[in-house]
Amino acid sequence: MRGHPARRPAHSLSASSLVPGIVLSVAFAQPAWADIFGQVDSSGAVVLTDTPGKPGMSVIVAAPPSASPGRAKQSGTAPSAHADAARYRNVIAEASRAFHLQPELLHAVIDVESRYNPNAVSDKGALGLMQLMPDTARRFSNGDMFNPRENVLAGARYLRFLLDLFQDDMELALAAYNAGENAVIRAGYHIPSIPETRSYVPRVLEKYRQLLPANS
Repeated sequence: MRGHPARRPAHSLSASSLVPGIVLSVAFAQPAWADIFGQVDSSGAVVLTDTPGKPGMSVIVAAPPSASPGRAKQSGTAPSAHADAARYRNVIAEASRAFHLQPELLHAVIDVESRYNPNAVSDKGALGLMQLMPDTARRFSNGDMFNPRENVLAGARYLRFLLDLFQDDMELALAAYNAGENAVIRAGYHIPSIPETRSYVPRVLEKYRQLLPANS
C-alpha cells in the first residue's frame, strides 16, 4: 500500500434538518481534493471528517476522482510526487538500513503503489504509502498505517520477509507483495496469472532500475 500531513480532527455536529447544508459548508471549507466522510453517532450527532480509513465512516461528498488522495492507486496520480519522494527520503533510508533493502527498491514500490500519497486508500482497502492491506499491516506492525514512518517500516519488513521467503528472487517477492505470498506458491513459485500482478512487477522493476545509480 506521515507525520500526518494536514490531518484534521473530526467535527461533531447535532443532527437536524440542516444537516445537508452543514455537510456542504464543511465540504467546501476543505481543500478541493478532499473526500468528506460522515456518520451519525449513538447520540444522534453528525460526525464529519476528511481523514480516510476511520471505521464506520461513509463518503458524504466525493472529491474529483483524478484528485482524491483516497483513490491514488486507481488513478495513479497524486500531487507533487517528486517533492514527496524527497520528503520521505529519511524514513526510507531508515527502513533500508533496518531491513537490508535497497532504498531504490522501496522508492520504486512506493511510487508505483501510492505515488508518495500517505493518505492513499485503494478500492480493496490497502492503506498508505506502501498500500498495505489491514491484515498484512497487523502481521508486521501495530502502528498507524496513515503514519508515513510506521507504514514504510511495516512495508519494508513485509518486503524483507518476502525476499527471504523467495530466496531473494525480486520478481517473485514483488509478485507476492501485490498478490500475496500464497498466490505465488500456488502458482508453483512463478508470477501468478493475474493481470494486475503481471503488470505490477515490471512497472516496479522498471522504476527501480531507473533509480539505481548510473554505475550500478
